[in-house]
This record gives sequence, C-alpha cells and structure tokens, in this order.
Amino acid sequence: MSDTLPPCPECSSTYVYQVDSLLNCPECGHEWVPDADGATASTVRDSVGNVLEDGDTVTVIKDLKVKGSSTVVKVGTKVRGIRLVEGDHDIDCKIPGIGQMSLKSQFVKKVTG
Repeated sequence: MSDTLPPCPECSSTYVYQVDSLLNCPECGHEWVPDADGATASTVRDSVGNVLEDGDTVTVIKDLKVKGSSTVVKVGTKVRGIRLVEGDHDIDCKIPGIGQMSLKSQFVKKVTG
C-alpha cells in the first residue's frame, strides 16, 4: 500500500504511512493531510501536536539564539499574530523587543483559551 502514498513533502522519504486521515513520515516526523486530488496540504503543528493557524498566539518553549546577533529569545516569550509560511522556519512573526523573525514550529506551543 505504501507505493500508492505520496512521498513526504518535507524530506522526500518514500516510507510514508497512514494513521486515520493523516499521512506520517517516520524519518522526519512530518504529518500532513492528503488532498482529494492526491496532492498534499501541509499541516503545521506546535511542539505538542496542536494544529497552528495564521493569527494564533504561541509561547516560545526554549531559549533561542538570534542568528547574527547576541540577542536571545527567552523561554516563555509570547508571540501574537503568527503567519504560517512554507520552509524549514515555518512561522513568520514579530517578537516583542526584537522585531520580525522566522521560527520553527517545533520550538513553540500554542496558547489556548
């Protein structure tokens, strides 16, 4: 059955498997929902598996060094109004006191309620 599933859109692995309605990649951990026409729609999830959407508020779960600077985004920093983009750093946002940045979804947790 794996020969009918598309390769992983993140790492191009052919070892994709299906759990319920999600396709999963065992090599990079990427999960996505296949479209009806066979194409894939990437689902961006935070560090604990919550689905992220444009406009969500997230909290940074780990101190992150800012590339090319001595600045650090501290754990617990709340970031409002995120925008999802394609690529390795899949969140564009404006971090208070630092400015415009791109983040990886694996280092944030969605704020609920």
